[in-house]
Amino acid sequence: MKQTVNLFRRRFFVQAGAGLLASAGLPGWVRAMEGMAGMPKMQPNKASSDFHPDVEIDLVCKPAAVQILPGQPTAVQQYFAQLRKGPANTLAVLPGSYLGPVMRFEKGQKIRINLHNQLDEPSITHWHGLHVPAKMDGHPLYAIDKGQTYVYEFEMLNRAGMNIYHPHPHDATASQVYHGLAGAMLVNDREERRLELPGGEYEVPIVIQDRQFDHNNQLVYAGHMRDRMLGFYGDRILVNGLPDFHLDLASRAYRFRVLNGSTARIYKLAWDDNSPITVIGTDGGLLEAPVHKPYVMLAPGERLDVWADFSGRKVGSQFVMRSRSFSGVLPGMAERMMTMGGRHAQGMHGMHGMALPVGGDFPILSIRVTRQGHDSPPLPNKLAVIDRYRLRDVANPDRPVPIAISERPMSMLLNGRPYAYNDVQPGERIPFNTVQLMEIFHAAGDGHGMSGMRGGMGGGMGMMMSMAHPIHLHGQSFQILSRTVGMNGNDHYASVREGFVDDGWKDTVLVMPGERIKIIKPFQDFKGLYMYHCHNLEHEDMGMMRDFSVE
Repeated sequence: MKQTVNLFRRRFFVQAGAGLLASAGLPGWVRAMEGMAGMPKMQPNKASSDFHPDVEIDLVCKPAAVQILPGQPTAVQQYFAQLRKGPANTLAVLPGSYLGPVMRFEKGQKIRINLHNQLDEPSITHWHGLHVPAKMDGHPLYAIDKGQTYVYEFEMLNRAGMNIYHPHPHDATASQVYHGLAGAMLVNDREERRLELPGGEYEVPIVIQDRQFDHNNQLVYAGHMRDRMLGFYGDRILVNGLPDFHLDLASRAYRFRVLNGSTARIYKLAWDDNSPITVIGTDGGLLEAPVHKPYVMLAPGERLDVWADFSGRKVGSQFVMRSRSFSGVLPGMAERMMTMGGRHAQGMHGMHGMALPVGGDFPILSIRVTRQGHDSPPLPNKLAVIDRYRLRDVANPDRPVPIAISERPMSMLLNGRPYAYNDVQPGERIPFNTVQLMEIFHAAGDGHGMSGMRGGMGGGMGMMMSMAHPIHLHGQSFQILSRTVGMNGNDHYASVREGFVDDGWKDTVLVMPGERIKIIKPFQDFKGLYMYHCHNLEHEDMGMMRDFSVE
């Protein structure tokens, strides 16, 4: 493992510049880089003779070149897949895209995926949203080197929904995702099938990402420490890996499976004609009933199942899905500078021209109705049955498990600590087969305080540094019990508050500055290490990541 850690260290120092060390004095981000030091070198998991899969897939991650913009092809890292066993519709390639194929599974299937690493660096794949054994979850502990194969074997326990697969090596997750390694997984079940929702050509994946290219069409990625502290923001929007994404559709209902695949950018999705967005599902599958919103917030790692109905629209009608203006997700000075654009923004945030300011208003995709639709299904009034947890169901109603967010210069922490192998604290040990109340909050600057928390900040520094964080918990999905805003909550919250869809099952939740969110999460079926971290992937790689030990 020493060789792997040194590889990460060398790459980071080249990008960040040795001058940072003199001014930072070995801060949290350096400790986070060393977080895997001492980790044992795990042997790649091999196929089990007593596991008989219904579906088997060879999944390869390797360098590739894809035509994204006119002119020179862009060098990327890409997932390629081949179906060895299973239904013919298990894999669907997105035409012309660097994204991995869409995988489609059925609840109850036994699945084997053979991950072959052909990258020039270690990698491992995480099944974001899936409820699988710890050894099959894609923990950085199991990262494999070039030429090695890791075999995943699990039963699909999830209800119908959209999940993600992406790499999860420590200190390289953001870079690998940014350069193309990501894909969608759709799970179907009987409950969903009875609804006869739009399918086939009427079910459209929408993977939204922001990217930046140089004059040779090559991807530009974080080259400055500020890109890690604030998150990296591109200046072009790609949908399904394509620029200027456009759909020609019929005048009927569609099902949009929407994923925020960006490393840091948060979107406020709305229709340009101000018609409501109809949401039928979130991260963990279908809601109990449709929800109509003027806009919806979508943070990195979050998914939305959107009912988009163009019935009755005239042929020739055009629509645009936009990200509308909002504020408050970055520290005030950084947000103002990045919104201004031009030389001031470049000085604040590396070499970004900020053609897409954080929280700005810009188009995501365009739609044109080109033909009459027939036999459009009606929107169901009832969608699914959700077993809701109450406080009486949790093992710790009076002592929620804390997830405390700490932000300070050069340091992004959870519960006051950077990520480190074999560093599970008493509060991170979760009894097996229990349901836990958890509370996610900012450790300072929210009016509640966090005295005694190692790595805490004074209230003034907390407010200066405070920013929004999408917090993702591995393992089973959770339910959101409440959102509250502390006395230091600011006026910016009004620009986002109507866009949260908290009714269903979630695995990623956007925590705004000053917010405290209580969730209820089961820890059932499997023991072992399950990560929780910020899904601003630059923050994750800085060490804003911890382990729960279910035991």
